[in-house]
Order: sequence, then C-alpha cells, then structure tokens
Amino acid sequence: MKTLVIAATLTLAGSAAFAGPIDGACLQAGRTADRALCGCIQQVADATLSRADQRRAAKFFTDPDMAQDVRMSDSRADEDFWLRYKSFAEAAEAYCAP
Repeated sequence: MKTLVIAATLTLAGSAAFAGPIDGACLQAGRTADRALCGCIQQVADATLSRADQRRAAKFFTDPDMAQDVRMSDSRADEDFWLRYKSFAEAAEAYCAP
C-alpha cells in the first residue's frame, strides 16, 4: 500500500511539473483533450519563452485576434515578442508533433 501511495505521489508531482500558462490555456481552449500534447507545448514554452511571454501567448488560445494584432503592430516591443513567439511555435510544432 505504501508503494502505491508513493507511486501516485510521484505521478502527480510529475504532472504538476507541466502546469503553466500555456498548458492551462491549451487544455481550456477545448481544441484538444490531449494532456500530453499540452504538456509538451508547455515544456517548449518553458525552454523558449519567459514566464511573462508565456502569460501573453496563453491569451492567444482564447483570443486569436490578439495574435493578429500583435503580429501587425508597429511597436518594437510587439515585434520582438512576435519573433520570440514565432520561434516558440516553430519549436513546439517540431518537437511535439505526433
């Protein structure tokens, strides 16, 4: 029984490691119920985006028009963010594609 409790705890702790803004937005958007895919995308986000960039990018899941606004913006900060976001998206597609 003790071994089962330890295994369950480690499994839950491992799942919590994926929790982040991108992971949560991915699951809540309803486009996929694949927790592994959303977790993979979060791992790529952790490796390529700051936490602030992750929070900003997570909003794109619920408001895709926001992504278009950022992409078309003349703001240097938005342009810099878009380049980081684009690199993240390309890496996530390459790393997490089934």
